[in-house]
Amino acid sequence: MLKNSRKKQTNQNGMLRDPERGITPGRKDNTMQNNDTTLRTPLKFLELENQDILKEGGFGAILARAGVGKTAFLIQIALDYLLRKQNILYISLNDPVEKICLWYEEVYRNISKSWDKKQAQDQWDSLLPHRFIMTFKVEGFTIPILEERLNDLTEQGVFSPHILVIDGFPFDEPDEKNLSDLKNLVKQRSLNAWFTVRTHRHKEPGPDGMPVSLLTVKDLFDVIIQLQPIGSEIHVNALKGAAQTEGAPELLLDPATLMVKNKS
Repeated sequence: MLKNSRKKQTNQNGMLRDPERGITPGRKDNTMQNNDTTLRTPLKFLELENQDILKEGGFGAILARAGVGKTAFLIQIALDYLLRKQNILYISLNDPVEKICLWYEEVYRNISKSWDKKQAQDQWDSLLPHRFIMTFKVEGFTIPILEERLNDLTEQGVFSPHILVIDGFPFDEPDEKNLSDLKNLVKQRSLNAWFTVRTHRHKEPGPDGMPVSLLTVKDLFDVIIQLQPIGSEIHVNALKGAAQTEGAPELLLDPATLMVKNKS
């Protein structure tokens, strides 16, 4: 069990911060690092050689039906960024802060289970200052409110994100203007953003397997990845803007742990 060596504080806005952050952007962190820390996270396999899969201002989407593993996959992506000491603002429109924290701990435990226990704990402690969790109710989440919260965090010196991760954004009837406004905000702040998108079994996909809910807004997204159950396996399919390293085995999610793995 990972020890949380710093007391967590949650305020009335559903924000989680670490009162002992102490790591400022641009400052080197001397925590011991393991050269293999990204070997089992999705971005290791999906990024172009020596390039990030998303550029500044980019949008990425993880598509799947309910219960297939969108949140677990998204947290693996977030942990990949955290292991590179990039600041993640994780926004949940579905789950409370405590549940998101448990997801992070479980996914990190699976990623680091082969490491020395002390190293894993030290690495975990070094990641926490780079993560900030914020929750909203879906109906209370608007782009002006998000911009206001971002201003509060940065202007008060609380947290300066590099990546936005948005879990639970409503895509059943996507508002193209709303997403365009969010894209502009992300570009203006030199960020990029990842989303989960819930798909439905009863709705036939459009061209190239694109779900109906994304057809009108797909041009706003630079990377679209689908988690597709086939029999007892969950396949990781790049529908747009992502390709595995040349010659790499097909990617799957382990149905038991929802961790990314190569097809054997």
